[in-house]
Amino acid sequence: MGTQTSIEDLVAVPGAAVQMGNTRFYPEERPVVSVDVADVWWQPHAVTNAQFAAFVTATGHVSVAECPPDPEDFPDAEPALLVPGSQVFTQPSGPVPLHDWTAWWRWQPGASWRSPQGPRSEWRDVPDHPVVHVGWEDAAAYATWAGLDLPTEAEFEHAARGGLVDRDYAWGDELHPDGQIMANTWQGPFPWRSDDQRGHHRTSPVASYPANGYGLFDMIGNVWEWTRTRWTPTHAREVEDLAAGPIASCCGASLRPQLRETDRMVTKGGSHLCSPHYCRRYRPAARQGHGARDSTSHLGFRCVSRTPR
Repeated sequence: MGTQTSIEDLVAVPGAAVQMGNTRFYPEERPVVSVDVADVWWQPHAVTNAQFAAFVTATGHVSVAECPPDPEDFPDAEPALLVPGSQVFTQPSGPVPLHDWTAWWRWQPGASWRSPQGPRSEWRDVPDHPVVHVGWEDAAAYATWAGLDLPTEAEFEHAARGGLVDRDYAWGDELHPDGQIMANTWQGPFPWRSDDQRGHHRTSPVASYPANGYGLFDMIGNVWEWTRTRWTPTHAREVEDLAAGPIASCCGASLRPQLRETDRMVTKGGSHLCSPHYCRRYRPAARQGHGARDSTSHLGFRCVSRTPR
């Protein structure tokens, strides 16, 4: 186990009976359900590149994106393509049809948390940005090393609201109150032109935008974040939450028995690619299902504790 995270470094979010979901946006956010959430202590921002590097140095962990895909999972793929890599957002030169996500995503051999944009990039250039290109197992392994856990979907949604009730956004009823940009989301016509005046055209340093009412940063925007909740297409039935638990490196090592290759986990918070023109998921209720071993350049995580220490 790694160095314990002191409770003084965590932010307390008091528990409550909360309304989870939203009927005004996407079908997967329905129905609104009542959920009891206990007290949880949160890392104030997503795990950074520098923090993840310290974990890798201490443990020797090899991330999902650094492992070659298993040929049995991709029987029709050309062998030359079965190399370590990850999905990287690539800004097109002009407008593209928004129904085809392949117009702005590319499979990049050599992309990983070490090289966020591919082989010629370096995590040390952005040490205070959230770590990306991490699979669920990578996030769970870090949480175990830190003596923490991954949040559930309900815990994340409650914390992301910052104490507000029945508001679409984590800061109120308007996306840009009085013209203020409240989170790192896409500014300009997606995906071909980024008009962010602060120069945040991809990820931004953690805590670059205002904290929410609980003192947590970037619960909305910047990067999507893993939870420990299995994906379901709606809130209509109970979901299963997995504890982070002990977990080994992905390459040829034993995996958690309850996590299958085909499993999808809930991700929350939206990312720097969320836009009014395409993906309005820069809201606490927004949710997406993500393949447990599918890594991308806009997905990271943060950890929680459920017992003060």
